[in-house]
Parts: sequence; structure tokens; C-alpha cells
Amino acid sequence: AKLFSAPRSRSLTFFAESARRSIDSMATQIDLKLLPNLPGYQLPQHKERHPKARHFATVNGVRMPIAEGSSHDKPKFVKTMKPVDQWRTGSLPDSTTRAIFKNGAQNGMQETELPAWDALDRHVLRFHGYFKEPVVESNLENYRVRHVVILYYLEDDTCQITEPRQDNSGMPQGQLIRRHRFPSPEGGYLKPEDLQIGSELQIYGRCIYITDCDAFTRSYYEQSGMDQGPSQEPETDPWQQTREAMKENTACAPRTYEKVYREVMLGGGHINANMQQFLENDRKVLRFFTVMDDLQTPQFERRPFVILFFLADDQVEIREMYPLNCGRDNFPIFFRKAKMPMGTFSVDGPQAQPRKKSEYVDARDWHVGMEITLLTNFRFFVYDADEFTRQYFREELGKDLGERVDVQLPERAVPRAKTPPYTGYGSWDDSMSSVTHLIPKAPQKDVKKLFNHAGKVLRFKARFANPKPEDTDRVFVIAYYMQDDCLSVYEPPQRNLGIVTGRFLEKGVHMNQMTGQLFKPDDLVPGNIVKMYNHEFEILDQDEYTSKLFSDPDAQFQDYSIEAVVQKIRESMRQQYPLVRDVFRRFDKDHDGVITHGEFRAAIEKFGFANLSDETIMTLLRHFDTRQDGQVSYNEFCDAFLDEDFPVGMLKTKAPVDDRYDPNYTERAQYKAVERSETVAVRKAVRQLGDIIAKREGMGTRLIKEFRHLTHEDAVPIGLVHQALVQCGQSIDLEDLHRAVVHLLPEVDFDHIP
Repeated sequence: AKLFSAPRSRSLTFFAESARRSIDSMATQIDLKLLPNLPGYQLPQHKERHPKARHFATVNGVRMPIAEGSSHDKPKFVKTMKPVDQWRTGSLPDSTTRAIFKNGAQNGMQETELPAWDALDRHVLRFHGYFKEPVVESNLENYRVRHVVILYYLEDDTCQITEPRQDNSGMPQGQLIRRHRFPSPEGGYLKPEDLQIGSELQIYGRCIYITDCDAFTRSYYEQSGMDQGPSQEPETDPWQQTREAMKENTACAPRTYEKVYREVMLGGGHINANMQQFLENDRKVLRFFTVMDDLQTPQFERRPFVILFFLADDQVEIREMYPLNCGRDNFPIFFRKAKMPMGTFSVDGPQAQPRKKSEYVDARDWHVGMEITLLTNFRFFVYDADEFTRQYFREELGKDLGERVDVQLPERAVPRAKTPPYTGYGSWDDSMSSVTHLIPKAPQKDVKKLFNHAGKVLRFKARFANPKPEDTDRVFVIAYYMQDDCLSVYEPPQRNLGIVTGRFLEKGVHMNQMTGQLFKPDDLVPGNIVKMYNHEFEILDQDEYTSKLFSDPDAQFQDYSIEAVVQKIRESMRQQYPLVRDVFRRFDKDHDGVITHGEFRAAIEKFGFANLSDETIMTLLRHFDTRQDGQVSYNEFCDAFLDEDFPVGMLKTKAPVDDRYDPNYTERAQYKAVERSETVAVRKAVRQLGDIIAKREGMGTRLIKEFRHLTHEDAVPIGLVHQALVQCGQSIDLEDLHRAVVHLLPEVDFDHIP
């Protein structure tokens, strides 16, 4: 076995090697295309690149598909001009690419490619034409001319054919061929070059002759180097020629009333009078506005009606005009359209004699201010008529209807439920809240009144009106607090009175039983008698402060030390805000960098000084305003509140406050406040106008179109500008528009804005 194993293995190895070489030589001669496309018969293919398929790309900032569409056509691109991009290279030299780019631009414009659906959006070529349609079942015509409009959309090369609709034509008109790509007789699809005036368009078995196009189409072809020919007159069919001839040629004299009379006298003239009335007065209606006083209801009511009289057949219709929330069912037809007999209304049977025309109601005899009786017992008062009715009476009948009569009743006073008496439980405001609201709400304090009248107390001297013998010498002091309308009664001590004095009625909101209302300052005038909790008091006198306050309720009698007020304000601001910047922002509400008179007063009131007079406020503002220009800037504010950071010598004290009132400074401060408010209004108006024009796509083009519709001139008045904005759906106040125009065009004339 060992002797034969080695030679045998050597022979097998040699045989296998030779077989492999023969197979390799045969493999080079096999055509792989002849192998079946089945698993096991394919050789592995090794790719060097594995790119990812792209379906979208961005071309000149427009995202568009780059794959072929359903019609296997590549996306259509067009060349257009755009302004040259501005390259900012600074001090460095331009690269070769940018240098070539700059040299390629002409007149500040350069060519670029854009997709057709973006560059040619809403660009439509419009042609006019006609085609002949055979008519085989008429002896008046053998063909008919039908006019059409051919629309060619440049964005996707689609076409559409429509036929203008005609009234009572009896033919289906409108869209004849829907929008799609028309096939060309030479193959492919229809192109703009195939549409020429004077040529024929063969489409789906119809031959359309093109006669004209609009101005945009002509300009498009002129820019493309293909001028359209002159317009041609459309052909007319025999039926149209017959209709035109009927308008020009008359077979006999026109029909007049004299001709009808002569025909009747000669025994002819078979005219239908009713038909003649219908042809002359069709759609002509006299409209009268009337009212009827309804006395059959438990409550008097004045019901409005509209009476319609149809001149075509002398019929009458009555409609009721229901007022808002009248409570009646919505059946407006009071009398259906029919001929209405005069006098007593009755339903005639089949054997009744027909009524004469004079026995029916005729509205030609009515006038404004007349009372008419219709339907037996319904009386209507005519108070007005519409404009057509007045014109008909004036031109056809030669009489005037008269002026409109006012029949509106005065508004009925709805009785208000009596307010229930005050029970004494809780406060007056809480009790009234349950009366005025279905769900009681917590009463709110009048903060403005609280600020303006804080600390104001009116004091009156009073006694019992009908005292008992032991109460004859008793005297009371009634105090009325104006900030919250509270009232208290105090009895001062007296020697040997024998009665414990002190607080007689605690402070609170009380009711005057003499008037049934809460106490008011006018109820406490000396000489009046007031009643509270079944005690009647006679007012004897009032103090001097109360007398002065009655003469001027808004007067301020408390003297303030202006220097102390400044120190108090400075200390309060430092405790509330550590930074002067935050304090200034608290004062500067509109954030314009300065503090005006109104802002300064509002800030002073928030720090507890609500009762300062206007003169005191102006004096404080003048103390902070070192430039004396009527407003306080940030630097002036810092100088008034901060000390020097690096004093050279001793620490300087602040300058004292000059408490003298300066009327000239008051005028400057008021002028600055008005100027600042106007500046805010101008800034708001300019921002609003900018948002309308800049943030809405195509708004500038729409405004130009509206201007062309409104006027033919190159300049428009500001009234037309406001009207154009309103028609475009943008509302802006006319005064704000004035501010914006003055800001943008300072020297412009409002009647001639370019």
C-alpha cells in the first residue's frame, strides 16, 4: 500500500492541475451574456463607487426635482437676467473665477438659469380664434362659427381651449379641451413657435383658425424674435348675418299707439293689451314703506310693512319687516302676490262675475302720507318709497310723492326693578353686588379716587334734630372721608354732661335714610337733616378746611418740603433698586432714553407722593433737568442721584432744590412730552407700513395695480393711497399714513405723491 500510495497521489495531483488549467483557458472564451439570469449563473460584480441617487437639487436657491418626470422629460430651464452679486473681497485681490464672473456681466446684469415653473409662473399666451361646425338639420344655415380662446401656459407647455359663454345659446360652452400638453402634427408636443396669427391649429379633428392675440403675447414674441402678424377679422356665419340685418333693416314702420288706434278704427288691431303691458313694464315694481298700528294685541305695537305693486300685471304683495327680537314667527308674507280688490275682501266663486279693472287696488293713486285700507279692515300708513318709485311717479305720472314721514316711536322705557332696602348685614357694596350680578362679585376699590383724595376728611358739627330733654346739649362731629366715602360720628366730651362720650358711630360706609342712598358730601351741607340708624341729625357748621375743599375738591392744602421729597425719593429708589440703570428704566416707560413730565409724575405717585400738585411736579422735574430742555436724560438722572466716583477734595453736597415755579419751563416740558408721543406714533406708523409692504409677498405689485385702476397719472394723492391699501385688505389709519409719508418723504406734497 505504501509503494502504490505515493505514485497514485502524484498522478491525481497532476491530473487535477491540468484540468484546472484547461477550465481557466475555456472560461476566457465564454460569453457571459449567454448565461441565464438565474441564481448561480451570475458572477459577482465589484463596484469601485457606491453613489446615492439624488431626486432633488437646489438651483439658484430654488429646490426642484432633477429626476425625469412621468412624461420622461427633463425639467425645463430658461435663461433670465438678474442683478450682479456683490462680492466683498476686502483688501485681497479677486480670484480668477470672480474676475471672469465680473467681466461677464453687462450693464449690471448677468444671465442665470431658473426652472420654468419658477421663472414663467403665471405667464400665459392668449390667442383668439374660431372653428366652423357643420349644421345639417336647418334650412337657415349650413355651418356655424364658434369663437374660442387658446391659452398656452409657458411654465409647463400645457394648453387649454375655452369658448366664451353666450346667454340662451343652447350649446354647451365653457371649457372645450382641458388643460394638458397638446400633441403636435409633426410629432412631439405643441410649442409656442407653432402658434401664429393667420395659421391653423389642428387638434383632435378640429381646425381652429387663429385671428388675434393679446398685448402680452405680442410682446413675448417680439422679445423672442418672432413677430406676430396683424389681427384678422373673425368670420361670421349666416345666422349672425341674419341677426345683424334684422337690427339694421326694418320691414315696416315702428309700432306706435297712433298706429294701433288707426288699426282698431279700421276693424283690425288684434293686440293683446295685457301682453303689451307685460312687455313694457316687466321687472318694474313700485315699493312703498308703510306701518300699521296693531290695536288687537294687549300691548300697542307699530308693525312695519313693505307693499310691492307689480306694474307688469297690477298685482300686489305685502311683506312684513320683522324688527329685531320682536317675538313673532318668521312668516314675512302677509299677502301673497295677487290682484287685490278694493273695499271688502271676499273670495269669489266660479259663478261670480269677473271684476272690472277699476275695482282692484292701483298703487298709482297713492302718495306719501296717505292712509290706505286694504283687506277690509287693515289700515296702512305710507311713510316712504324707494328711489325707483319716486322716479317713476316723477317721470311717468308727473307728480311728486312727497317727503319721508318719521313714524318711529320713542323708545319705551323699561321699568327697572326697585332696589331692595339695605339689610344692614355686610357692607353696602357686597349687598349691591348681589343685586346687580347674578353671581356676586367682590367689590373693587376706586384706586384713582384713593390716590387723589387720600387724607382728605370733611368735618361737620351736628346735633339731634328732635332731641329729648336730656339730649338737648349733646353735640356731635361727623367726619366724612373722601378717599373711600366712609363716615364716622364722634361725640366730644363735655363738663357735667352725665353721658359717656366718645365714638358714637364707627367708621364705615353708611346709608342716609332720608334719601335712601349712601352718604355724599352734598348731604352734609349746613342746614340739612340726615338720618342714620333711626337717628336724625341737623348739620350746624363745618370747619375751614371743609369750606375750602367744597370750593375746589381737587385742591391740595398740604405743604410739602421739596427738599425732603427729593431726599425721600432718592432713598426709596436706592432701597428698591441697587443700580441706577434699573431705577431709570422704572421711570422711562417707553424706553426712549429720556423721562418726560407724564412718566415722572407716574413714577412719583408709585413712591407714595400722589397728592403733589402740578407746580410741585414741575419744580422737581426742573431740579433733575440740568439742561432745562423739558426732559431728563440718563446722564442728568445719574448726576442727580449718584455721588462722584473720585472726588478731588471734600465730598460735595448736592445743590439745593429751587422751589420757585417757572411757567416757561412748564411749556417746554409739555412740548417735549407731546413731541415724544408724536415720535412714538411716527415710529409705530412707519413700522406698520413697512410690515404691510415688506412682509407680504407681491404687495408692492398689487398696490401699483390698484393705483393704475384708480388714476392714470404718475402721482397720486394720499387719499388714493389709503383707498388702495384698504382695497388690498390692509387697514391703516389715515393719520398714521400721513405720519409715515412725512417721515419717508419729508418734502412731499400730499396731493402729488410720486
